[in-house]
Amino acid sequence: MSAAVLLAAARRLLVLFGVIAGGTVAISLIAGALAGSSVNRSVSVGLYLVGCFLTVSGFFIGNRGPVRVKGAGAVPLIGSRMMRWATPEEREETINDSALFVFLGLVLIALGAVVDSRFTLV
Repeated sequence: MSAAVLLAAARRLLVLFGVIAGGTVAISLIAGALAGSSVNRSVSVGLYLVGCFLTVSGFFIGNRGPVRVKGAGAVPLIGSRMMRWATPEEREETINDSALFVFLGLVLIALGAVVDSRFTLV
């Protein structure tokens, strides 16, 4: 892979992380102000919650089976269900999405631990 491709991927990852972390911090500050909590506490709890949600979501996305619904419609509740095997590209996309969710979740949890004022890291 060329350096330009890796640089573009890193830029997209940082933008994605910035949007998720920034949105989490903003919503946490609002919720903390409404609850009367301190800034450090509300931000750390928000980062913990979103990080845990992303990590668990990544786990479940990664454990999706190799069978997919045939067609773009919803699965009928009664009658035969049209199923097909996932293509190699779909399986690769599932693993990549799972890895991205777990990575972002773990980074948010680590950032929450850094922000949390109840514990000292050093």
